[in-house]
Amino acid sequence: MAQYLLAHDLGTSGNKATLFTVDGELVASTTYPYETNYFNINWAEQSPADWWQAVCATTKKIVQGIAATAIASVCWRGQMMGCLCVDKSGTPLRDCIIYCDQRAVEETERILEQIDPQDFYRTTGHRASASYSIEKLMWLKKHEPDVYKNTHKMLHAKDYVNFKLTGRMVTDHSDASGTNAFDLNTFEWSDRIIDAAGVDREKFPDAKESIFVVGSITKEAAEATGLPEGIPVVTGAGDGACAAVGVGCTKPGGAYNYVGSSSWIGLTSEDPFYDEQMRTMTWAHAVPRTLQVCGTMQTAGASYNWLKNEICKSETKEAEGLGRSPYELINEAIEKSVPGANGILFLPYLLGERTPRWNTNAKGAFIGLAVAHKREDVLRAVLEGITLNLEIILGILRQHVEIDTITVIGGGAKGKVWRQMMADIYNAKILKPNYLEEATSMGAAVLGGIGVGAFDDFDVISRFIEIESTHTPDAVTAERYQKIKPIFDRCYFALVDIYEDLAKL
Repeated sequence: MAQYLLAHDLGTSGNKATLFTVDGELVASTTYPYETNYFNINWAEQSPADWWQAVCATTKKIVQGIAATAIASVCWRGQMMGCLCVDKSGTPLRDCIIYCDQRAVEETERILEQIDPQDFYRTTGHRASASYSIEKLMWLKKHEPDVYKNTHKMLHAKDYVNFKLTGRMVTDHSDASGTNAFDLNTFEWSDRIIDAAGVDREKFPDAKESIFVVGSITKEAAEATGLPEGIPVVTGAGDGACAAVGVGCTKPGGAYNYVGSSSWIGLTSEDPFYDEQMRTMTWAHAVPRTLQVCGTMQTAGASYNWLKNEICKSETKEAEGLGRSPYELINEAIEKSVPGANGILFLPYLLGERTPRWNTNAKGAFIGLAVAHKREDVLRAVLEGITLNLEIILGILRQHVEIDTITVIGGGAKGKVWRQMMADIYNAKILKPNYLEEATSMGAAVLGGIGVGAFDDFDVISRFIEIESTHTPDAVTAERYQKIKPIFDRCYFALVDIYEDLAKL
């Protein structure tokens, strides 16, 4: 009888359940969507009840037709940097403030009044920012004191679902390092930062390795999900750490680019990289006692999705009639334009920005529009703007290591137009593996397999990965983008004061 690994990918737009065999075969995958509540310009929340509903629905569907007792483990990849407050019974006290929420600006300033920014950065691997969990918990303490008072633990998305499955509240090192309260020098919670934040240490769950077995499926969880009682549940990791495992980035060397709603470029390292301007981040990896260095932008695929929803309504309608993806039609239009979009630049800061700007007030913009421009120029400019922003992150990482090959994963890596654009803008060879949207789930499956002893080590990922296509830079186009890159950078800095003024309106 085949032995299975069940992985869940609890993302921004929905939960994906994916079933693999221990031999690396993808058996099935199913997704259940949920909504994000965006409001007050840069606030964003999700309902944990929606997460649980999505988990139950996808699990019941994916175990149909198999011997569920043959599932060796359940493991998670989850969205990071959230703040979900639960009481002692595990009941959520409010909706979760998710990673892209930027409300905790004043709280960030309070921390930095007490701890030097560079000291903070070299402790956590991150700069203090409203994007992270501890700042959000500080905001709740000030603005929703009853919620804070009754909070037993602050959990991330995957941690909450692990609790629903096993009855235990823990997190893993990768998600812990997304709180802004975890010391990467000791792999422990930082009492100094927690004290400076003025929040209670006991509200933080125990932090375990990503391959730690949290517990097993309870009777109640079995009834809700259709899984047999007693199946081991492995802690899992945050999305970035699982992506690194799923793309085979488990040892120093090599780089990958995940392109989803948000996007990041990451490396595996034994030691942290410190950028003098604190633009990049260092996380605890899912590989025990290893680090992942990366830079993450807020709205990559989200900008592409905004383009589809707000500007490309005609392509969306046409695609429905043709039974095609609207992105395919958008990409066909983009191919009618030229590299550089005939002089249009797009700043992809639709929800503030993390790396490389770290500016919660940054806004999106089209620059260079003229009456001679065509629709396809505008569409191309959006993809180029996202990629030019990511290239700044890549340039920072290249100050530490040589990077000439990058593996791309995530939904944004599907289109060959965008992959070639990446090759030309990054001036690097772009590799497309056989699994794009399943790569993070695959990483979680590997963690689950190692956790329960089905695999010896992380080298097993070679069973799963196969490179299907390669894009190399076009010398002429790459040279064209080299001239555009500094102009793109200058456009942002030219608007910084305007962003501040707009934030005061």
